[in-house]
Amino acid sequence: MIRDDLGDAIATAFEALGLPRPDSVHLERPARREHGDWSSNVAMASSKAAGRNPRELAAELIAQLESMDLRHVDMIEIAGPGFVNFRLDDGWLHDVLVDALTAGAAYGRPDIGQGTRVMVEFVSSNPTGPIHAGGARGACYGDALAGVLEATGHDVEREFYINDRGVQMDLFAASLEALRDGNDLPENGYGGDYMKHWASEMPNGVDAREWGYAHSLGYTRETLARLGVEFDVWFSERSMVESGAIEDALEKLRGRGVVYEDEGASWLRSTDFGDDKDRVIVRSDGDYTYIMPDIAYHRDKFERGFDHIINVFGADHHGYVSRLKASVAALGYDPDKLEVRINQLVRLERDGDEVKIGKRSGELIELADILDEVGPDATRFSYLLQSIDSHMTIDLAAIAAKSMDNPVFYVQMAHARACSIQRRAAEVGFAGATASSGDTSLLTHERELEVLRSLSELSDVLTLSVRERAPHKLVTWVRELASAFHGFFADCYVVAESVPSDLAEARLQLVEAGRIGLASALDILGVATPEEL
Repeated sequence: MIRDDLGDAIATAFEALGLPRPDSVHLERPARREHGDWSSNVAMASSKAAGRNPRELAAELIAQLESMDLRHVDMIEIAGPGFVNFRLDDGWLHDVLVDALTAGAAYGRPDIGQGTRVMVEFVSSNPTGPIHAGGARGACYGDALAGVLEATGHDVEREFYINDRGVQMDLFAASLEALRDGNDLPENGYGGDYMKHWASEMPNGVDAREWGYAHSLGYTRETLARLGVEFDVWFSERSMVESGAIEDALEKLRGRGVVYEDEGASWLRSTDFGDDKDRVIVRSDGDYTYIMPDIAYHRDKFERGFDHIINVFGADHHGYVSRLKASVAALGYDPDKLEVRINQLVRLERDGDEVKIGKRSGELIELADILDEVGPDATRFSYLLQSIDSHMTIDLAAIAAKSMDNPVFYVQMAHARACSIQRRAAEVGFAGATASSGDTSLLTHERELEVLRSLSELSDVLTLSVRERAPHKLVTWVRELASAFHGFFADCYVVAESVPSDLAEARLQLVEAGRIGLASALDILGVATPEEL
């Protein structure tokens, strides 16, 4: 990779100047193209140790670098307070093309994880109703994050935690019975159209709790499958009651001396581990508080040997993070191995008007309703357009439209166009593009080079997406690649009488490389790659 070559050359230049070789050489693409193709701050970072001011050191480095035979380097310049900027010939981008065709679907996927075992827990909820619009964001994010981690060499397990015990399940069962029998709902019971519909389907004589549990969980599985989300593990909270895991976790806490009794209740000394106050874990009536099963569950997670655990929570769980990490520390585990991501609220609109009522659910908007209206691809892609740290608005009419203003349609159309060009080429006798099927040096048009510049960034984007837990950065990248490809499609004919066959061969290589990049990103994000639209 050209960046590695430039980094090695800079380190060698330091040695040639009799200066200590830097521990690392940072190279990045300048924000403005006129500043070159790659830039390093190494002169500023190393000036103090070298006993030079940054621009003086940069000048010495450039003089040394210019004496070396550096492949693809046309010019090296000083910029600003001491940046070393490199301007390259087009050949480095032609190397990107060959790399993409050689690697295929594996192109641009750095092995950051090297087999690190990561659990991503997301969507987890009470089986008391359908997944709503807010839960849909967590589903799309959690699955895409798992995809990004897998694409970069992590061993990932997706898990859904079923909160299937406690007061909410009791209220759910009582509400189903009341609605079926025409009685008043219990206080704080579950209402809404979906409950009326489910109650009408519940046979007489069945256990409402068990029937409702199975019905709700089955509906959740079905809806998530429509979205393309599949879990490796569905972990039941009540299974821990049956196995004694909650009591075992409580005894472990007692054995570690982090539990005390006060006013008949058992308290966790969570302030010793960074929480703002101690927490009741067993009430005076002997029942567990909601955090105790979570403590047992996270003990189980750590005992399964994961190197890192990521929880994706809804916006209403923000205040829960510190007490959960304190609980993990109280158990004796490293709290830094537990990471919590909070997804913010979503506003749904249709043609600018807020959508307040789902067609089946009364007081909430179901994920199933969204899937019915716009489909899984538009749902996933739209929920991933922004960081989960931000509030977002989604216009259902806009993302359902088959127009170039629709982000997912725009990207999928780029892939479909690539496939269309390849079909046309095959019809007139061109063979499939390979790394050696054409003369890449013929690719000099700015539209062609722009596609290759975008492709060259994939590895960096995936690295950043993993480090920042930000799959939206991959979404941004694939939209930029699609834009570059649409520009190429508009300005550069591939299979036409006016195009010489050798240039057509080279452009077909570019088409396949672009298709590889588009398909790779969409696959990671869980979005389909249609060959026709």
